[in-house]
Amino acid sequence: MYYNFLKVKSLTTFLLFVTFFCNAQSNYFKWSYGFGAGVNYSRTDVVHGNWGYTFSGNIDHHFTPFVTLGLEAQYGMVQGGDIVTDPHNRQFVNKYNGINANLKIALGEFIDYKSTSFLYKIRGLYGGIGLGAIKNKITDIVRYKPSWAANDPGYGPFPGKDKSVDLWAPINLGINFYFNDKWGSIRYALNLNAQSNFTFGEGLDGYDDSSSKFKNYAPDTYNVYSIGFRYYLGYTKIYKRTL
Repeated sequence: MYYNFLKVKSLTTFLLFVTFFCNAQSNYFKWSYGFGAGVNYSRTDVVHGNWGYTFSGNIDHHFTPFVTLGLEAQYGMVQGGDIVTDPHNRQFVNKYNGINANLKIALGEFIDYKSTSFLYKIRGLYGGIGLGAIKNKITDIVRYKPSWAANDPGYGPFPGKDKSVDLWAPINLGINFYFNDKWGSIRYALNLNAQSNFTFGEGLDGYDDSSSKFKNYAPDTYNVYSIGFRYYLGYTKIYKRTL
């Protein structure tokens, strides 16, 4: 009788342990892809930046639900300056495209997001960095000052290339808001992202002037503010915690 009691107690303990262990895990999809669109603002060798647009597509491999390595492709228009208001009468329009490899890590990897509803909602907050190449195509640029310029009318040409390829380093800060499918797995996400893009070269604005005459000390950059959609797919893997 005592032996049977021990067997029942041991079996109950084992089942409780298995139940707890299973409930403390979740399946997640190992791949996702997404699309995004937004506006960008340039900071280059011209005095004032301007607004443009950016479209993006990406595919990511998920080492965990919160750690990804992926590829991002971008297409858009970056512009800056103004032939009338710029002190040197410079302006440019760049129809660019580029690709980068990037690593992102989300807050959910480090915190007990089940402890409060607020932490659970922001578990998709992430930061990331990447490296790639950007192809610049200048479609409109002032190479010579106009005849009505206040200083040095007709000066030029401003040196630089209309087509070039530069090294590109994006830094990301964003958040994913997750949505489950009918089986309770995370299948979709709404993405908000802010991205600072550093280019190492003089192709983004098409100007490559001497720093002795013009301020030209920092990398040409543009910041992108976008909204996007993500879809999760592929094989599933077990994560150590519930999602």
